[in-house]
Amino acid sequence: MPNPVTIETQMMIRKPVSKVFEAFIDPEITSKFWFSSSTGKLEQGHTVTWTWEKYQVSTKVMVTKIIANELIQIQWGEPSSTVDFRFEKINETQTYLRIQNYNIALQGDELIAFIIDSTGGFTTVLDSLKAYLEHDLQLNLVHDKFPPF
Repeated sequence: MPNPVTIETQMMIRKPVSKVFEAFIDPEITSKFWFSSSTGKLEQGHTVTWTWEKYQVSTKVMVTKIIANELIQIQWGEPSSTVDFRFEKINETQTYLRIQNYNIALQGDELIAFIIDSTGGFTTVLDSLKAYLEHDLQLNLVHDKFPPF
């Protein structure tokens, strides 16, 4: 049974909301700051597989809802949880992005470990996204987060 915990990370990105939104929809862009590859673009009702080649890990991602330039909602992971990417236009050149992870079917020590991993992971994704979109830098933050180096 899911618990009421919601994990949230957030970051202001100095790019228009349409560019920040597209960075998560289009795997050609997302692979510059998060995963290595994807089987396709994110489309509502479709499932794609994201792969992190260095770690030899893949996960199925089911896209449950998309509202252009506002929301991408996915189900992913083991155990499955919900992730919302919420895009808020601040002005023509700034976007506030919140990532919320919830519906987590864990309790106790397993939940605490999940919270730590999810918070750290999504924070790294946001940092990497900001560097890539604002400064055209591929910092390899996700790639360099865990051994082997």
